[in-house]
Amino acid sequence: MKYIIGIVSALAIVCVLLFCPFNETSNVEYLRIHIRANSNSYIDQSVKYKVKDAVVDALIPIVSELYTFDEAKKVISQNFDLIEECANATLAQNNFTYKCNAKIDNEYFPTRTYEQITLEEGYYDALILELGSGEGNNWWCIVFPAFCFTKTNNFDNIVYISKIWEIINSVI
Repeated sequence: MKYIIGIVSALAIVCVLLFCPFNETSNVEYLRIHIRANSNSYIDQSVKYKVKDAVVDALIPIVSELYTFDEAKKVISQNFDLIEECANATLAQNNFTYKCNAKIDNEYFPTRTYEQITLEEGYYDALILELGSGEGNNWWCIVFPAFCFTKTNNFDNIVYISKIWEIINSVI
């Protein structure tokens, strides 16, 4: 019984630490993602979201194995070809002739809240995907930690990124 109470207590502490909102004093480094549409036309904006879904599905197995910011930058950089191929295939499937260009750059972002995480305005390293001219409105989120990569429509591609899940599996 004491063993079970100890496990439950440890899990409760981990849950509190993991689900408390991050703030500017957090030591977590973030790698953001920024997908820029070709233009603000309805069709370019629509395909931007299709590219986002395809790229997120392709990156889920990759980002689920990352534990440090430096590792995330390195692995994402090593997978530019995969990212661009995935985006370009989605563009081609939707009859677009322009291509995607992937890079990591340090860019200014305004303050943005993603559910319980608020990132203050400032310069962040980001995976940038420019679709065509990249002059349209954009979609942005966080690649590392893999915050935006926990939701997918492809349920065959789910990877549990949670440390709680790893702890539970190690105990069972």
